[in-house]
Amino acid sequence: MRRPLIAGNWKMRLELGSARELVSGISQSIPPHASAALDVAVCPPFVYLHPLAEALDDGPIQLGAQDVYFEAQGAFTGEVSAAMLADVGVKYVIIGHSERRHTIGHLEDDYMINLKLRAAQKAGLTPILCVGETLAQRQAEQTMDVLAFQLTAGLLGAAPRSADELVIAYEPVWAIGTGHNATAAQAQEAHAHLRAVLRQFVGGRAEQIRILYGGSMKPDNARELISQPDVDGGLVGGASLKADAFCGIIQAALAAMG
Repeated sequence: MRRPLIAGNWKMRLELGSARELVSGISQSIPPHASAALDVAVCPPFVYLHPLAEALDDGPIQLGAQDVYFEAQGAFTGEVSAAMLADVGVKYVIIGHSERRHTIGHLEDDYMINLKLRAAQKAGLTPILCVGETLAQRQAEQTMDVLAFQLTAGLLGAAPRSADELVIAYEPVWAIGTGHNATAAQAQEAHAHLRAVLRQFVGGRAEQIRILYGGSMKPDNARELISQPDVDGGLVGGASLKADAFCGIIQAALAAMG
């Protein structure tokens, strides 16, 4: 059985005081036995990574970043390298999030996402590669083709040698912050398809790589989603900003494991 991962993506939210309060609240609310069964991570804005690394201090929560640049160093104003993230204690890094693909700045393409994934792997970080279809693509019945293309493009030349070198997150773009959720059956269909594509890269190791659901997971739908055979946790947005909601998802994950 794959070890679930519950990762909170804070996006551009919170200030340092409230960020410290949040990780403290989560740490105090996580059941003592949870660390033996699953992984928990938070992904705050860049400016809070170092102080939160100190606050977490080998506790039950691991640290993740929301993005990374693919160059090791140079004249890239405003960017942060994978080595810099590793230097401050980051373990995971989100790559290719739907907001970066579709709404922020220059709109990242699959080539740039592939370069970022390679840079993260080289620095010893575990990339959380995000893939997912828009509403128009789902309505056009292109979901499976989109997922296969994005996953294939992201992993070209960067197939993981072990399950620890990659996490995938399925983000149905139409279900993020819209009030609409994918059903558990829709999530399972997409996750199973992603795992089938992944087998083409790594063979049997595909059964060990975690695929998270990233479409508005909440305490009230988390157990049903994580109970699906190919759903291995969640990349959580809004619900990760409140300790009780985030820990509710952790509890749901534990319950789903039986």
